Amino acid sequence: QVHLVESGGGLVQAGGSLRLACRASRNTFNVNAIGWYRQAPGKERELVASSRRDASSYLLDSVKGRFTLSRDNGNNMVYLQMNNLKPEDTAVYYCYILNGRTTSWGQGTQVTVSE
Repeated sequence: QVHLVESGGGLVQAGGSLRLACRASRNTFNVNAIGWYRQAPGKERELVASSRRDASSYLLDSVKGRFTLSRDNGNNMVYLQMNNLKPEDTAVYYCYILNGRTTSWGQGTQVTVSE
């Protein structure tokens, strides 16, 4: 299983920005999907952004225009740039990779957006 290490979470005021980073223990070029989930207290985990092997991508409707997923395959990195953060974005964010039929998860990084 791929080992993923996340960083970049923290406390930010509404309207601010954060960039989450995820480093993988293997190459990120040839995977079925890579991206970010999040889970807020009392809520189910939801897919925020992903980049898929078929070249398609996904963004959660509520973050469109604010969040951007990017990849640096040469350094086995995936990022989530989060702009114009809102309190509703408060959650634990998890990096993931789907490689074949196996999903690998990061440990999660807390993002807290104050009013």
